[in-house]
Amino acid sequence: MRRVAHALSILLVLGAATSFTSSVSAQALKPKVTPDGSSTVKAHIRRGQRARDAGRWTEAHAAFKAAFEATDAASGTERERKEIAGELGLCELALHKYRDAAEHLAWSLEQRETLPLPLQLRFEEGRRRAASFVATLILAVDPPDAEVFVDGKPIGRTARTYELFVEPGQHMVRARAPGREDGFHTLRAVASAEHEVTLHLPHAAESSAKAEAPATPTPASTAPAARTEAPGPAVPWLGPARVAGIGLTTATASLGVLFMVRASASDGDLKERNSKLDALGFTPWACREPSPPSACNELAVLRRERDQFAALGTAMVVASGVVGAMTVASFFTDFSFLQSEPTGARVAFSPAATPGQIGLVAHGVW
Repeated sequence: MRRVAHALSILLVLGAATSFTSSVSAQALKPKVTPDGSSTVKAHIRRGQRARDAGRWTEAHAAFKAAFEATDAASGTERERKEIAGELGLCELALHKYRDAAEHLAWSLEQRETLPLPLQLRFEEGRRRAASFVATLILAVDPPDAEVFVDGKPIGRTARTYELFVEPGQHMVRARAPGREDGFHTLRAVASAEHEVTLHLPHAAESSAKAEAPATPTPASTAPAARTEAPGPAVPWLGPARVAGIGLTTATASLGVLFMVRASASDGDLKERNSKLDALGFTPWACREPSPPSACNELAVLRRERDQFAALGTAMVVASGVVGAMTVASFFTDFSFLQSEPTGARVAFSPAATPGQIGLVAHGVW
């Protein structure tokens, strides 16, 4: 009995020692995660670097993305976040995600002086390659606290000037702010091109006051005040009429010149025929005799043609002058009184300014 009890006690001691050793080994193998999560971020970075060096871009992208998202909760340095964003952008470039690559690489280079020179060169080369596949949008917004949407998706930050990257094609940019009218801009983005857009949101106080102000009743004994209306736009047929007038003036003048040239040629032929009659010994009044020479008939035909072409040429030149004068006068005459009802303004203009130019932005339907 003593031997059995002794052996049993030895087994118990060995089991406790074994369990204690296993617990210590497990704790030693498990990474110590600090409260700020820095060990998790470093583990993602190491996994991403191994996958990147092996050419496994999908795995590397997932690792660097997890590291970048983990730094939001961790108290990582700004330099570390810039490095992770640059590595993430290079992975996206290898996976042909050009817009995301351009955004991450551009963000990582905002404070490039904090990065080592080799990383600056790698990230800058990657940004240039990614930007060649997308369009760069330089957007200026006034006021700077306006909320900006691109194709209906919010940007998620506010600034006075944005550098955005969009895929080639049609895009709609919208900005809104409290107490301001919404601003819109449509553009067709071109790959590797840079587009500058300015959105100025005018104050909506004046229009809101007019909409909320109660209408003042007009006394029955007094006639309503005459409303002054701006003159309507020109009648719709005036533009085509001016074009037709210019064309008709040119055509009639050209025909008139041609007819007058033909009359001059006929007059030359007529003089040549008369000189030949003189050389044959006929007198100038020989064609008026009862039995004129046979050449007199040809002279009569030439004379009629000369007179007809001269008359037509003169008439065409006079007509071209009249039509041309009427066409020129139409540019200095207001024909808006011919419209039955003035057309209300449907286009609004607002000033726009960029670092390189100043102009007006038109809003409305036309």
